[in-house]
Amino acid sequence: MKILLVEDDPSVAGAVDTALTAEGYEVVVSDDGAAALPHALGEAWSVIILDILLPGLNGFRLCREIRKFDEQTPILMLTAKDGE
Repeated sequence: MKILLVEDDPSVAGAVDTALTAEGYEVVVSDDGAAALPHALGEAWSVIILDILLPGLNGFRLCREIRKFDEQTPILMLTAKDGE
């Protein structure tokens, strides 16, 4: 199972990457929304995990851009944001 994790907080990205890798998943980490877009569209992913507050392109916009070309790949929003 191949997972794209888009998270700009190094401690969160590291913890999630470590946990998923320990469970046998292949994880690719990106820390910038704009930089992640070509990865998201250029490869087949089992799931994409997005932070909401990202530099370059926030998680909501990144999700919309991915959905223009890929309606099938599951996307999980992972965030520490405490409001809408």
